[in-house]
Amino acid sequence: MTRPLPPGARDRRAVKWPAPPGLPHAQAPAPRAAVVGGGIAGLAAATALAERGVTVDLYERNPQLGGRLAGWPTVLADGTTATMNRGFHAFFRQYYNLRALLRRIDPGLGFLTALPEYPLHSGTGHTDSFLRLPRTPPWNALAFALRSPTFRLRDLVRIDARAARPLGNVSVPAVYDTLDHVSAADFLTAVNFPGSARHLAFEVFSRSFFSAPDTLSAAELALMFHIYFLGSSEGLLFDVANRPFPEALWHPLAGRLAALGARIQLATAVERVLPRADGRFDVSTADGATATVDAVVLATDTAGLRTLAQRSDRLADPAWRAAAAGLRQAPPFLVSRYWTATAVRPDRPGFLGTSGHGPLDNVSVVNRWEDEAAGWAARTGGSVVELHAYAVPPTADRAATERELLARVRTLYPELAAARIVDTRHLWQRDCPHFAVGGYHRRPGVRTPHPRLVLAGDGVRCPLPAALMERAATTGFLAANALLTTFGIRGHDLWSVPIRGRTRPLRGLCGG
Repeated sequence: MTRPLPPGARDRRAVKWPAPPGLPHAQAPAPRAAVVGGGIAGLAAATALAERGVTVDLYERNPQLGGRLAGWPTVLADGTTATMNRGFHAFFRQYYNLRALLRRIDPGLGFLTALPEYPLHSGTGHTDSFLRLPRTPPWNALAFALRSPTFRLRDLVRIDARAARPLGNVSVPAVYDTLDHVSAADFLTAVNFPGSARHLAFEVFSRSFFSAPDTLSAAELALMFHIYFLGSSEGLLFDVANRPFPEALWHPLAGRLAALGARIQLATAVERVLPRADGRFDVSTADGATATVDAVVLATDTAGLRTLAQRSDRLADPAWRAAAAGLRQAPPFLVSRYWTATAVRPDRPGFLGTSGHGPLDNVSVVNRWEDEAAGWAARTGGSVVELHAYAVPPTADRAATERELLARVRTLYPELAAARIVDTRHLWQRDCPHFAVGGYHRRPGVRTPHPRLVLAGDGVRCPLPAALMERAATTGFLAANALLTTFGIRGHDLWSVPIRGRTRPLRGLCGG
């Protein structure tokens, strides 16, 4: 019998997490739930609840949905209205639950386009690529190492196989028991991973968590390596949104939620959430309104959760509020987007990861895949180029960092050195969760001491192997399932990459 797979997936070892049982739909009078936060996690939770007949009030403090994938209009110096956002995002094929959410608005995911190449360029001048690698572990890792100009055989044979064992036998939560007390940098040193290659092979993963390797938990690094390389055969190539995020994703999803009876309140900040004696909650907003609901999903960023916990002095219990108060943000990041009068050379990749180029972490030629940017480039003969710096030191001079990113890309792409800049936008933010060494067991999980108060978001402790956008979507569905169970309503099936080292020989080699 053929084993079922998530739609569009190819990994036969993907793991299905069956929905909790219950009634197929809420009975009248339907329970009412408040979802605080309109990012991926909040939208997943709101959708999962509304589809089962729960009355949903979704609160988002910003004027637009999407959280860290939000977009907003801006008028350029040439009079063009363009959509700015928080930077490049990759939709990997192993993001099963995020893709399931997005299939609600387009079963064929027509708003995503495969990016054919994903090169990594080091400061030494070497370029590595994931193009045409086998997808199945461990052959993908072996082929990458043999083909890479950065890896040298004499370096690879010096790797401490015993210290590297956790990479080949990752499971959740065991990996946190094993590695959460060690930084990613110290772990790589213990493994004796070659210095030139560790920047390219591991620092890219670390910095995608907006953290430098010396502050990131080694458990998160190992989990990333499992999700994207040794644990999944979906491959490391990914899709990108071919339209601006609001048009492609959030406006259609908002329309679907409205059709299901959900009420979306934008530019509405929730000030406090207080439990009532009857087991329900009073949700108060900054405009003075208060709504009484049966259940609450807190899908805010870490700063928002910390603030809500401080203001809501009777929420959950003191230990939970202390854990929420201890959450911290990762270092700031910078997105610089340039509209240039000169086009980037056509042989340049649409996306280039970089290492050893100062604060520059990647370069995107946005007009290669996004229709709005492509239209501007076609009209003007120019390009829309985005530069990203992860984990910028909090003390860094902003203007100097912006100038250095521009100087670095002009070195990489000399055709931009003399290009006239039509307009530019710089975005500095510090709102991503920090996965610090030893922090896993202190982070709140999806469930709280109150059965009808749940959390969702990429900073929440997650029992499934997931990261970044997929962790946000997964915890959103998990939060909804937890609430649906309390109402006696059936939840939603979920999927994940394999939950342990992929093959028996590899697990044996790695001590599992």
